[in-house]
Amino acid sequence: MMLPFAPVLYRAGYPLLFFDARNHGKSDADDFSSMPKFAEDLEHAIDWLEARPDVAPGRVAILGHSLGAAAALLVASRRRVAGVVSIGAFAHPAVVMRRLMAAHHVPYWPVGRWVLKTVERQIGVRFADIAPIATIQRIKCPVLLVHGEDDAQVPVADARTIYAQRKSERVQLWVLPKAGHNSIHKIEDYGAQLVAFLDAIFG
Repeated sequence: MMLPFAPVLYRAGYPLLFFDARNHGKSDADDFSSMPKFAEDLEHAIDWLEARPDVAPGRVAILGHSLGAAAALLVASRRRVAGVVSIGAFAHPAVVMRRLMAAHHVPYWPVGRWVLKTVERQIGVRFADIAPIATIQRIKCPVLLVHGEDDAQVPVADARTIYAQRKSERVQLWVLPKAGHNSIHKIEDYGAQLVAFLDAIFG
């Protein structure tokens, strides 16, 4: 899914690591997937990179899409990375789940609220602590929030909400016209801007 980024970034001189999170591709199966588990897998990938003699600690930039974007923001909020590109991230996982339940006519009270609390217990963290609107406030590195203007799965309002919670002017927001949730296919259109963002970080 993320391979469209490869030629754009490789041509610009960036070495790349693509990996499958658990329950994805050829990676191991697990009992369930969650944003904290995505973040944990991403941190292991960063640890592996930084153990290499040719990679300096803190000189890895991370890029994620949708749930992976939220996980990338979570990782950046708790460890040193060079920068983050977040594509199509939602503002708050509880809001996403409430939208999904509403679409299936599941009432929030009492069923929906019980579901949210059950999921929090299962993943072992509070949604409020890992929501991008919270993690963006703790991130110190440059962040690029990318969102499709016509995203029907995660409304562009989520990106604007995350951006509004930033504590640093190092956070940028790009809204892509005529792009939906899977805005990755637009990489050839905004690839030069993405490379410029990374060039500004790495010099």
